[in-house]
Amino acid sequence: MTHGTPLRVGLIGYGLAGSVFHAPLIAATEGLHLDTVVTSHPQRQAQARAEFPDVRVVAGPDELFARAGELDLVVVASPNRTHVPLATTALEAGLPVVVDKPVAGTAAEARGLAALAEERGLLLSVFQNRRWDNDFRTLRELIAKGELGDVWRFESRFERWRPQPKGGWRESGDPAEIGGLLYDLGSHVVDQALVLFGPVTQVYAEVLVRREGAETDDDTFLALTHANGVRSHLYVSATAAQLGPRFRVLGSRAGFVKYGLDPQEAALREGRRPGAEPGDWGTEEESLWGRVGAGESPLTGGGRPVPTLPGDYPAYYAAVAAALRDGAPNPVTAWEAAAALDVLEAARRSARDGVVVTP
Repeated sequence: MTHGTPLRVGLIGYGLAGSVFHAPLIAATEGLHLDTVVTSHPQRQAQARAEFPDVRVVAGPDELFARAGELDLVVVASPNRTHVPLATTALEAGLPVVVDKPVAGTAAEARGLAALAEERGLLLSVFQNRRWDNDFRTLRELIAKGELGDVWRFESRFERWRPQPKGGWRESGDPAEIGGLLYDLGSHVVDQALVLFGPVTQVYAEVLVRREGAETDDDTFLALTHANGVRSHLYVSATAAQLGPRFRVLGSRAGFVKYGLDPQEAALREGRRPGAEPGDWGTEEESLWGRVGAGESPLTGGGRPVPTLPGDYPAYYAAVAAALRDGAPNPVTAWEAAAALDVLEAARRSARDGVVVTP
């Protein structure tokens, strides 16, 4: 790659992850060029060409890897079962890789990929975009400033009301598909808890299948004990008829309560693009701001409103570009993703055996 020349990106997969998240964010990142999209689905091929007229569209990964010397980065946004083999092929072809979460089905596989990347001297990064959610960025700042005091309990909810299964590989009961909410949304809430509070010493989990016809978990709870004493209670559900707060964080000085989801996914689904509307990407209405206080209910106006920092998914790919160009830090390493998978695997064992597990 020549400094100043855009890095050429090959994107494998143009379903939800590829078309809604990766392609728009890659295209919006200075220094990156979406060169190739891999999808065998005719409608998705047409969609990719319509949305990115200069992109090359090919039907399979082999066609992309045949041109490995013409690319600078491969992004794996295909179904979970393909993440490890495709990332392995890319690294062995000498290409840096971004892999959507979960990077693998097991922590051992994730560490194997991380070791291969280090052996080859290549970037391997995991797309944990919700580190750049507006509410999470705001919470990190509150904790860093000490406004909550010592955090005692962290409650995080990613809840939806989807009483009818949608089908597809994400809801398949085949273990090879690595479906279910524990590994889907659970990858996000566990990663956020680890970023905030560090390593986990104990895991208790309830991994449940609630909906008629559902094949894999759709209502899951994790209780984590961190080495520093913080307790994280994490909820991921498709069966929440009433949605709880996204965050409820209790500390020795104050608590923070925040409702609602970061707006970036909805904006991307609607076809909005970062940079197209300067100044308002990732922002939300003042009525949705979280509140900080002690001994008061935010539902009755207690506590003080805290302006929500803008969400910033574009920062992820900007950091990837900087890592490739200038040797800047990898924004999310596979070693970090492996630590989260340790927790998810412990959660699965805990739920199966009804016991507390040490990861």
